[in-house]
Amino acid sequence: MLGLGAAARAGELTLPAIISDGMVLQRGERTPVWGLAEPRAGVCVGLGSLTRATTADGDGRWAVWFDLRACAEGPWTLTVGTDCGDGVMVRGVLVGEVWLASGQSNMELTLKEALGYEVEAGRAGNGRLRQFLVERSSNAEPVTETRGRWESAAPGTVGGFSAVGYYFAKKLQEELGVPVGLVHSSWGASALEAWVSAEGLDSVDFLRVARARFWRLEEAARPGRRAAGKLDDALPLTAQALPPQKKPAHLFNGMIAPVAPYAARGVIWYQGEGNRARAWQYRAALPLLIRDWRERWGRGDWPFYFCQLAAFGAPAARPGESDWAELREAQALATRVPNTALAVTLDLGEAEDIHPRRKAEVGERLARIALARDYGRAVVYRGPVWRALRVEGDKVRLAFDHCDGGLVARPLPVSYALSTLKGTSAPLTRRSPRGQLEGFAICGADRHWVWADAEIDGDTVIVSAPGVARPVAVRYAWSDFPVGNLYNGAGLPAGTFRTDDFPLLSRDGAY
Repeated sequence: MLGLGAAARAGELTLPAIISDGMVLQRGERTPVWGLAEPRAGVCVGLGSLTRATTADGDGRWAVWFDLRACAEGPWTLTVGTDCGDGVMVRGVLVGEVWLASGQSNMELTLKEALGYEVEAGRAGNGRLRQFLVERSSNAEPVTETRGRWESAAPGTVGGFSAVGYYFAKKLQEELGVPVGLVHSSWGASALEAWVSAEGLDSVDFLRVARARFWRLEEAARPGRRAAGKLDDALPLTAQALPPQKKPAHLFNGMIAPVAPYAARGVIWYQGEGNRARAWQYRAALPLLIRDWRERWGRGDWPFYFCQLAAFGAPAARPGESDWAELREAQALATRVPNTALAVTLDLGEAEDIHPRRKAEVGERLARIALARDYGRAVVYRGPVWRALRVEGDKVRLAFDHCDGGLVARPLPVSYALSTLKGTSAPLTRRSPRGQLEGFAICGADRHWVWADAEIDGDTVIVSAPGVARPVAVRYAWSDFPVGNLYNGAGLPAGTFRTDDFPLLSRDGAY
């Protein structure tokens, strides 16, 4: 959807907020500029020696596309004029790489709140690293305009950048030597369903039903309307009580639809905490979000990279079930969608803070993915990934891919972080002190899980436990706050996985 809404006066030459002073345009073959003018007016847009002309439609909407593949980075002045005599100039425009950063609070968390802020703020003054922060907006219908402005990474502004986005962009810029722009659109505690369009939700049966239930509740809650009996027991909150960032399609309508035309190389996504009770459904919901946004941008297999949730809660005394682990598994399964990848963050969590502050590592792991997949850099971007299982008597041998530099058992710390904000920690108790690796569990046909001893053997791991004579399945990091130390030689951790297909806690979770 290109254009502006009724906020612009009819006939006035107007550009959306995202096309404004200091913006970063994506270097590519088809980069759009759009706006509103007098209906049927001729419009001419210039960027350096490049010009494009078009005619506004009957509603005054117009759009042009530039081929910026060979364009220098600038700075440029974008000029827009009409044959009615109106003119607008957008100054300080750079051409480089643009990424959309979205999700909930761990993407929203600012650099000022993250570890390392003082160092970054002390040396910030990077006019080629910029962010456009999309203002929070929850809407029942799609809108075509948002509020926000482009800001450069300067000492007085960089603290307001998304910490994950900043470290991601900084790493890209260091490696590529080009301007990098972030379009930051996130909202803490948001549900994934809020970020998907109504049409997208309606394309999946259980999400269509959930949206219809919410709509019925919302209608019943309107002044002057009365519900005919008890509407629904499946939703724990009424429409009035449901927070704005959890309402189906509302964040898509208010925070994605108005920036959807803006050209970007791809998406980085950090979300899932708000969906952990519905982890099974997340297996369908995350691929749907990816497909929905790709369709909106019209860019085919648009790069989409996301974070596996960090550890949170207390380390488990015994192995068992975990909705956090189930959500992490759903995130890993989403990498089956073409041109997606997962940044594992298990080792960066804090037991008492759902917002771990080590965001530099998160941003850099996401940047590794983009550098390898989109910019042709020879960097490792995945930790060990379980591939196959073979039972050998009372032991299980697990084979792994992505063992770059070999499998590694990292030394375990003597304590783990409770909260870096408070400066608190607790002693770490090993559950498998006889093994080289921590975090593995094993079971027999009785499905009784016990902590396992695990040893590295080449590109495989051998897992066993006293009392489990005939093992059938293995799990790794399967808890809310897993303690694991399996890495590859590139320093990247293995993520949560299981070899079984036993029923999960969230399998019958209702919307």
